[in-house]
Amino acid sequence: MNTSNDDNSKGQQQVNYQQIFTEQKPLLDLRAPVEFVQGSFSQAINFPLMNDDERAKVGTCYKQQGQDAAIKLGHQLVSGQTKDQRLAKWLDFCEQNPDGVIYCFRGGLRSQTVQQWLKDCGVNYPIVKGGYKALRGFLLKQIDNIAKHPLVLLAGNTGSGKTTLLQQCNNSLDLEGAAHHRGSSFGAYVEPQATQIHFENTLTEQYLCRQFNNVKQRIVLEDEGRLVGHVHLPSSLVTAMENADVVVVEQPFERRLERLFKEYVVEMFAQFCQQKGLEQGTVSFNEYLTQGLYRVRKRLGTQRYIELSTAMKQAFSSQGNDNMRGHLNWLAPLLAHYYDPMYQYQLAQKQQRIVFRGDPQQCIAYLHHSYTD
Repeated sequence: MNTSNDDNSKGQQQVNYQQIFTEQKPLLDLRAPVEFVQGSFSQAINFPLMNDDERAKVGTCYKQQGQDAAIKLGHQLVSGQTKDQRLAKWLDFCEQNPDGVIYCFRGGLRSQTVQQWLKDCGVNYPIVKGGYKALRGFLLKQIDNIAKHPLVLLAGNTGSGKTTLLQQCNNSLDLEGAAHHRGSSFGAYVEPQATQIHFENTLTEQYLCRQFNNVKQRIVLEDEGRLVGHVHLPSSLVTAMENADVVVVEQPFERRLERLFKEYVVEMFAQFCQQKGLEQGTVSFNEYLTQGLYRVRKRLGTQRYIELSTAMKQAFSSQGNDNMRGHLNWLAPLLAHYYDPMYQYQLAQKQQRIVFRGDPQQCIAYLHHSYTD
């Protein structure tokens, strides 16, 4: 890390922002939990200086009485046993992560306070100049850099295993992974989806970690719409994707159906039950499928929606750890009469940009041969 005399006089060290992400340096986030939830970084752990209630009280004091009074109140709230408990966590983090850094929102009072408390305990630990705001700003600048690369889209009908193929490409970015959503109406996971800020942070972290240092390097992405769940792709990236080459992976209907059955039914049922127990997990799983089907009811039409909804309810009545096959009675027609026609229509709009079609092995071979720099 480079050190600047001016920064040292303020108790700060200049940190190479890109190095933080390319080397996945451990980050100790001192912001309140509510700030952390809104947006953070993959290698960050939240051990706040103040909890949400304490932060709110200090903020109110600052507005009403000014900075000095707010600082005094902050020290009163985080003192004694409370301070000792939090300091113990910070010291343990520093011991476990000697190459890490700490930050608050702007790299100001919270970071400097904790840094001084650590120094009083004999631990010199760097803080990020500019804090979370500076790191976030740095990542936002990288989004437009992604769009400057030549892109190639991996397309294919729902259930073709595009995400699995992406993982075999060293020059790929995983949009769905960053969004924590699989893109379809049934694409949610048991855990909540990422926020827009977290999605943007994670996507650019992927980009930096892959070290695309040359804008002439091609990047492989899965063919996505503007929305992945409730997060939206950056406009510059959407525009670049609209002009990208397209590689189409082709898989037989039955193989795609089995993959969707495994992912959306078998694995999701197991995950819901593991997290919430059999009874509540079953209720949550049923709601997940019911809501997924309800979201596409208008495109299905009233009659087909009723038919599939009835088949789904029948599957619910007989499902269990060893009996989930009844869900194929609604999943198969949904794939055949809704997802496949919709995707083929969308693919037809990109016909002029399709450069290759083939099975998974052929597509990977083509991508490696034609798009690996």
